[in-house]
Amino acid sequence: MSEPRVEICSEAGALALRAAALAVEAAREAVAHRGRFLFVLSGGSTPEKLYRLLAEPEHRSAIEWTKTFVFFGDERFVPPDDPASNLGMAQRALLAQVPIPAAQVLAVPTGEKSSTTAAAVYSRDVGRQAPDSLPIPRFDLVLLGLGDDGHTASLFPGKPALKVHDRWVTSSPPGVLPPSVERITMTFPVLNAARQVVFLVVGEKKAEVVREILERSAGAEKYPAARIAPVDGTLTWFLDQAAASRLAPRR
Repeated sequence: MSEPRVEICSEAGALALRAAALAVEAAREAVAHRGRFLFVLSGGSTPEKLYRLLAEPEHRSAIEWTKTFVFFGDERFVPPDDPASNLGMAQRALLAQVPIPAAQVLAVPTGEKSSTTAAAVYSRDVGRQAPDSLPIPRFDLVLLGLGDDGHTASLFPGKPALKVHDRWVTSSPPGVLPPSVERITMTFPVLNAARQVVFLVVGEKKAEVVREILERSAGAEKYPAARIAPVDGTLTWFLDQAAASRLAPRR
């Protein structure tokens, strides 16, 4: 893996614009070379700004939505109409606003009887998108956030999901941050198989975790986000000024 690229933006709106440009370029490249764009979404307020930008005419028209397949890096085990649902947020901000075929939005099946069953079904669904020549699905672009505790997707410090390497998707108990619900999350092997992984991080509360991870401070491995390291892909961190405020000056 190469060194992560770090881009510091003035504020959250500027960060969303840069991320939108990257998403458009990733979509164009994927469709041109492989005929489809495999796009993994994240939850949270920062990605929501990006999704609303992608739904605006300038960006919406730049992506071939009929050749785009959308997945979710993690999901809360709640119905889609629950305010905590990542699918619900993505539907409102983006998916209902663009001409993507409904069958190409692969949502986590939170209507299953348990989060464990939902994870198993989603793992199967994700696996069906793997090219025959690869042992693991390879997404074109994965969006991730960063929690105040250093978690990403629903990979929380100290939880069993961190040790799952034989499944592409697993369930997880609630973390220490709200909402206190069970989760379904992609695992490190599938996230690290992506062609591009992008962190979207905003806010001073995350500045110390960002510093420890990007400057490889002693003990940074305690943060799950520090274990995101694409095997044969690129890793980009988009930070606003507040999230980058504790980093040493960078060239």
